[in-house]
Amino acid sequence: MEYTIQGLAKLAKVSSRTLRYYDEIDLLKPARINSSGYRIYGEKEVDRLQQILFYRELGVSLEMIKSIIMSPSFNVKEALQNHRVKLLEKRRQLEALIKNVEKTIAASEGRMNMSNKEKFEGFKQSKIEENEKKYGKEIREKYGEEAVNQANAKFRNMSEEDYKKMTDLEKEVLDTLAEAYQTGNPASDIAQKAADLHKQWLLFSWSTYSKEAHANLAQMYVDDERFAAYYDKTQPGSAEFLRDAIYIYTGMKK
Repeated sequence: MEYTIQGLAKLAKVSSRTLRYYDEIDLLKPARINSSGYRIYGEKEVDRLQQILFYRELGVSLEMIKSIIMSPSFNVKEALQNHRVKLLEKRRQLEALIKNVEKTIAASEGRMNMSNKEKFEGFKQSKIEENEKKYGKEIREKYGEEAVNQANAKFRNMSEEDYKKMTDLEKEVLDTLAEAYQTGNPASDIAQKAADLHKQWLLFSWSTYSKEAHANLAQMYVDDERFAAYYDKTQPGSAEFLRDAIYIYTGMKK
């Protein structure tokens, strides 16, 4: 069966403008252009659009989607199986969050008691969702889907006690960094302490640690204005100072 651009847009519940843009960036080309100049899409294009929309639902960037589905090693069946696993995980996360919200509503109305642990579970999921919206695209492109999913799972399973330790350590990193900045020397003992504390803080969510990944993250703190603003909030230049200290700490200094 064949579809015009309007027909395919209606079928997939996307805009014609979106399909035109996919054509412009060579992500989804029509099967042919008819004598009237209309884009015509066939079954192959329908299947490709389905794959694109699956990846978009999982938050994958268009650039990354293009590199995946254009790869000679791309396997449709394997991709669908991976989509199923990830969508099931997303459904579990949403169901858990909905359940937590319903409990919170019931507790606020006096219909049930809610333990601090239960409240904390909802908070962790909300934090994961917030980080995904803010930084998901960048960190997934840089570190890969598996690494980010593992980090989220580790954070989700973190105990309330470990979460407190993590937040306390985050404050200690910032306080130590502020003190180290005054020395002007990223190789100083206090600056290297800040880099070590930063590593310890990362290990609360990272499933594995590597010096290269640590150094790359430090560079991203400088390159991405959102991260830079966080570290430069009290002292402009702190993000670059931390980056330099971590380069020295990891031996990845450029």
